[in-house]
Amino acid sequence: MFRAVAATIGRMINRLTDTLNFQAEALVLRSERQRVIASNIANADTPGYVAKDMDFASALRQATGQAATPAQMQATAAGHIRPLAGARSEAGLRYATAAQTNLDSNSVDMDRERASFADNSVKYEATLRFINGSVRTLLDAIKGQSS
Repeated sequence: MFRAVAATIGRMINRLTDTLNFQAEALVLRSERQRVIASNIANADTPGYVAKDMDFASALRQATGQAATPAQMQATAAGHIRPLAGARSEAGLRYATAAQTNLDSNSVDMDRERASFADNSVKYEATLRFINGSVRTLLDAIKGQSS
């Protein structure tokens, strides 16, 4: 009887851990995407700057170990795009398609970047709320309180 209860508790803890790990990876990737979008906005007036973006779904599949074939980013020269100190690998980044041509060859579209920044911010906040709710539910279950 004790072993059956222990096994059930073990499965529940594993499911909770898997869920929290998934959400933690999503939060880290959302943060990294926010950094990339902020970099695009900061370089809106830099001649020749090519805007980048992240394929979030693909990056999340890769980070969580789900079956996916990571696509390699095309670079025009070796070392052209390299990771920043302390940042995740930028292999999952893609060049953003320019909405219109500019004389200075800058591909940042501020409307698209602002919309992406706002969308990613909302999703980041939603992920935080999900993690907080999961932890609160777990703590209530441990304390034996109902919400």
